[in-house]
Amino acid sequence: MDLRVGGESAYAYTGGKAFDPRLPAIVFIHGGELDHCVWILQSRYLAHHGHAVLAVDLPGHGRSGGAPLASIGAMADWIVALLDAAKLASAALVGHSMGSLVALDCAARYPERVSRVALVGTGFPMRVSPDLLEATRTSEPEAQRMINLWSHAAHAHYPGNPGPGFWVAGGNLRLLQRQKPGVLHADFAACESYRAGLERAAQVKCPALLVLGRLDAMTPARVGRDLARAIPNSILKMLNDSGHNLMGEKPDEVLDALVEFLRA
Repeated sequence: MDLRVGGESAYAYTGGKAFDPRLPAIVFIHGGELDHCVWILQSRYLAHHGHAVLAVDLPGHGRSGGAPLASIGAMADWIVALLDAAKLASAALVGHSMGSLVALDCAARYPERVSRVALVGTGFPMRVSPDLLEATRTSEPEAQRMINLWSHAAHAHYPGNPGPGFWVAGGNLRLLQRQKPGVLHADFAACESYRAGLERAAQVKCPALLVLGRLDAMTPARVGRDLARAIPNSILKMLNDSGHNLMGEKPDEVLDALVEFLRA
């Protein structure tokens, strides 16, 4: 589905079903230097089970036009503009990593537009080491290799997991590599500079779910737990054998957690 948001083209995958704004809506928000592809299983299942789905490409990512936005707050504003363009009064937001900060910020500042919020592979602060941040600016290939290594538990680095012929880490690396130059640095700088996480967490009024990987080296589980404690009445789901790329390493478990949460 192609929309116009802020004068630029905006792409959203609808899960293989025609988008129907009369159905309960879900917007999926990807992480840094990724795109809508990370949500294929979850978005497709929910689109075929009674939901209107928009798995978006943020500006400058994937098939969306424009330049990557410089701050988490600007991305949250863009999500609301996307809801307007899709003629949605409100939606549930599901965000991974950087996208989880976007979903959190949006839920706190636009409570009338967000019915539920699910944060996957999340935590606050979402710090980026100075060396890695510099590498995102001066040596994208090296930064991509480091990020891909740290985004997966050890078992995901071998072919054949979770299915024959499917290599989780290799697929994720190719997804990073196909984004436009400069996107990686913009995204990681936005995560590093975001300071309002705990303030926004306290302002969330809608039901909230956090799905964390116990082996996550990018957003460690301890900072995810800290964020969960800051969100009133939030639900925490821990996946014991997963790293940061939860949708790739534990796709069914992430889907099950979302389905249970959305049906509650």
